[in-house]
Amino acid sequence: MAWIQPTTLLAVFLIQCRIGGCLMVMPGFGSSRIPMNVRLFISIAVSIGLAPLLLAPVMKSLPDTNLDRVFLLITTELMTGITIGFIGRIFMTALETMGSYAAMFMNLAAMGGSPLESNDALPPMVNIISMTAIVMIFVSGLHWQLISGLVSSFSVIPPGLTFDVQGSLIQFVDTLTEAFLVALRVSSPFVLYAVLANLSLGLLNKFTPQIPVYFVSMPFILMGGLLLTMFVVSEMVGIFIDALSLALSR
Repeated sequence: MAWIQPTTLLAVFLIQCRIGGCLMVMPGFGSSRIPMNVRLFISIAVSIGLAPLLLAPVMKSLPDTNLDRVFLLITTELMTGITIGFIGRIFMTALETMGSYAAMFMNLAAMGGSPLESNDALPPMVNIISMTAIVMIFVSGLHWQLISGLVSSFSVIPPGLTFDVQGSLIQFVDTLTEAFLVALRVSSPFVLYAVLANLSLGLLNKFTPQIPVYFVSMPFILMGGLLLTMFVVSEMVGIFIDALSLALSR
């Protein structure tokens, strides 16, 4: 064990800071339904598995073991990992937001569901779409693309550099814009369905004011929304996964 030097342990810990910070907020890995000790062991296992590939660039950023320098490196690596992981979290949040919008127009928003990715209860329809998206992340191999991106990030953003706050904020805003545009594209069938359904019901209410159109039409709106979901959910998830893959590849 004499080959394990303090600088080697510190370098592995810095690798764990970046990888653990990313997995802490990444969808699927960072779900609140996964026990914290399981998430911790996953990040430690990934960090130790990738350590032989990453020790060389990390060791170059450790000219000394000054306490102030070490604290700055730990903070920088944590913030870098969280910034990378926030790309996936932003896409998932945008998908949940537009899913809640679709559920509201289908009269499903009042039904409370169990929390999935966060501590907030979402409608069951949103949970189904979110769970499908998370499963597809692992089925399509995006989690390997994320790990590959983390390995590449040590070359693009070498350890020891000062955390670029301005660049991170610009990336955050650009990702947020792209994610909500993708989410709006994904939920556009429900937006069109809601506009057409409400317009039709408004005209019908004008022609037959004696009938309580709103209460009579609720089952039909729900049935139409479920049929629409059955036909478009595969395309929705496919568009979402393609957009997330493109964002992670950058």
